[in-house]
Order: sequence, then C-alpha cells, then structure tokens
Amino acid sequence: MATTEGFVPITRAYLARYYDKYPLPPLPDAATDLAARLRALSADLAAVAPIAPDEELLKQEAASIPAHKIDENLWKNREQMEEILFLLNTSRRPVALQQKSTPEDSEIVSKLDDIEAKLTDMLKKLEQFQLKNADNVFNTVMTYMPQDFRGTLIRQQRERSERNKQAEVDSLVSAGGSIHDRYALLWKQQMERRVQLAQLGSATGVYKTLVRYLVGVPQVLLDFIRQINDDNGPMEEQRERYGPTLYTLTKLVLAIRLYLHVSLARYEQRKIEKDDIAVLQQAVTIYTEEFVKFTEFIGEVFVNAPFFISAEDAVAPDARKSDEYKETTIPAGKTHEVILSVEAVNSYIAWDFSLQQGALNMDIGFHVEYISHSGEKTLILPYRRYEADQGNFCTVSAGSYKLVWDNSYSSFFKKSLRYKVDAVPPVVEPAVPAMEP
Repeated sequence: MATTEGFVPITRAYLARYYDKYPLPPLPDAATDLAARLRALSADLAAVAPIAPDEELLKQEAASIPAHKIDENLWKNREQMEEILFLLNTSRRPVALQQKSTPEDSEIVSKLDDIEAKLTDMLKKLEQFQLKNADNVFNTVMTYMPQDFRGTLIRQQRERSERNKQAEVDSLVSAGGSIHDRYALLWKQQMERRVQLAQLGSATGVYKTLVRYLVGVPQVLLDFIRQINDDNGPMEEQRERYGPTLYTLTKLVLAIRLYLHVSLARYEQRKIEKDDIAVLQQAVTIYTEEFVKFTEFIGEVFVNAPFFISAEDAVAPDARKSDEYKETTIPAGKTHEVILSVEAVNSYIAWDFSLQQGALNMDIGFHVEYISHSGEKTLILPYRRYEADQGNFCTVSAGSYKLVWDNSYSSFFKKSLRYKVDAVPPVVEPAVPAMEP
C-alpha cells in the first residue's frame, strides 16, 4: 500500500489552482459555424420530403443543450459516431450509391468512405481512452488500499461486476436492442459504477465492513470518492473549465448525424451537392481532429490531477502518523501481546507493523496463536523475526487469536513498535441498487 501520510486535501478550490496551469486551447470558430450550417442544410431538405418522427427527435436533440457531465458527453459522442457509421454502412446506403450509378455518385461514395474511415478511427481512440481512464481511476484508488485481502476483495468485486455488466449488454444486443438502447444501458452501468465508488467512500454496501479496516487510507481520498457524483463537488471544476469545448463537439457530431440521416434518406429525390458534401467533410475533419486533441489534453490533465497524484509527492514535510496505528516500546527480554476475539468462521485476522529504526538495524520476533474456547493453543503463524510485515489469514474456527511480538532474545535493545491489527468479520456482497430512469 502506498504511503498516505500528509495527504493533500482534495477540494474544488485546490483543483482550481491546479487547472489554472492547464488552460484548454479554444476550438476554431468553424466548429460552431459548421454545426449551424449542417442544421440549416438539414432544415432545407424538409422541402424534399416531410420530416419523419425519428428525424424530428434527432433534430430536437441536435438543437438542445448537451448533458452537463463530461463522461456522459463522451458516451454521447461514442453513440453518435456509432449511429453515423451505421448510416454509412455500404448495405444501408441508397441504391444509387451502392451501384455508383453515375460519376457524381462515385465521387460522393469516395467522400463518404473517407468520412467513415475518419470516424471509425476516432471511435476506436475514444473507446481506448475511456477504458484507460477507467483503469487509471480504479488503480489509483487501489494504490491507497491495503495490498492484502481487503484490496483483493475489492478487485474481485469489481471484476464480477464488470462481467455481469458485459453479460447484460450482450443480452440486450442478442435481443435486437438498438444502438441507442445499448448506450442507454452503458450509461446506466456507468452510473452504477459511481454508486459503487460512493459506497467505497462512505463505507456502505460491500465495503461497509472493509472500509472500517482500511489501514492508512486517507479520509480525504474516501471523501472525494464519496462526493465524486455531487453536482457541486470537485468534478464541477472540470466541467466548468473543459465542458464547453466538449459540449460544442457534441453539438457538431449531432449536426453531422442529422444531416447524413436526412440527406441519405432523400438521396433518390435530391442528390447531395458538391458544396454540401464539402461542408460535411470539413465538419468531420474538424470534429475528429479536435476530438483527438481534446481527449489527449484531458487524458494528460486528469491523470496528473491532484487526486491522482502519487502518495510520495503528496507527503507533507511535517506529516503526522496515522491515528489508526498504535505505538509501544517493548523492553529487552520482554514480549507484547494482542488478543483478538473472532465470533464467526471466514473472518480475517490482519496485521501491519514496523519497527521505528534507530542507528542500528533491528528486528523483532512475531507469531500468531489460536486459543480455543477450552484454552487449547494452536500455532497459526510460526515464529519469525521481521523488521516489518503486513499479512492476514482467513479463520476456520471461532475463538481467540493471540498476536505476539517477541523481544525476549534481546539482552540490551528495546524495540519501538508501530502496529495495527484487526479481526474483520465475513463480507457479504450486496446487490448494487438499480438506477432510476
């Protein structure tokens, strides 16, 4: 487990000072202008054929204010890219374009193919960005968790949860769910991940028992995890700084999809003109180029943000020792014992200790015994000498467990011991509560 002494408090004001060093370059004015032009071209096509209900819904979405959360916008962009690629699939293009009936049709096909290639590449990059970001967040949080059974249980819980989520998506796709349905589910699952993080921060759910025993985890980290969902929490600073750029890109991709949808649906009545396809190509080029820049910028800024900083860099010079540890001095020739009572099997006995070193390199004996209700003793962990150790084991019997630090072999030197021990009851994983629509 990474050291966490003197951890810097995580607040919105602290993040603001950090983000001051990372101004986001502005988008070119063309991003807004091209979105407006594409919406206007789409409106003109209503004269060719009336706007269908699905087109009306898309038109309303393209004209509306994007979602406020940054990650929700990232999912929305992924959805729109997939919807556009669905439209551009060769088998779904108008017959004239499939057959390349005229030189003009062939030219349009070439440009649509170019658009398809750009968006396919961008979609892959965005998917990788989101996967990497999710892993960075989880692994960073886990850096500050004990590297023993508690961390293992949290990782196992996450792995089970992710397998269940993927099975849910696969089931929806098998049942014929649309792209929109799939992304609605993916966003619901993302919100469930937030619920799980909040549970970790507030010691509820599967973490109710574990967090109580998370030796050395800074409360500021748990507080941040708990409030990561808050509308006015630390993440709001990210949204205010970097959200407007992403919102503009969201509106641009929606305008691209709207124009492609209505123009391809009316292609037999009115072919796409050269000037219009040029506007579309320019919009896609700016969208993909600026989206790559945005994700690269955000990826660098977020991964280096204060709440992801290494514990070593966060340690203050006057760092205080964690109140969760106890300290004692063991005189030469003496021992120090702690007895833990266990009421249920499959509980965990856990320890973390170290010697406060002086000029000499010292160690101390340590072993663990089980004492049954009848008083019979059984050696659980054999005697060995350590400078420091962290460990645990799962109990198979109720009763008392005695942890012994032995300095009896020393004739002259006392030992300054800093330690934390726990008897952790069995953990039962609850179901994640369903999110409201």
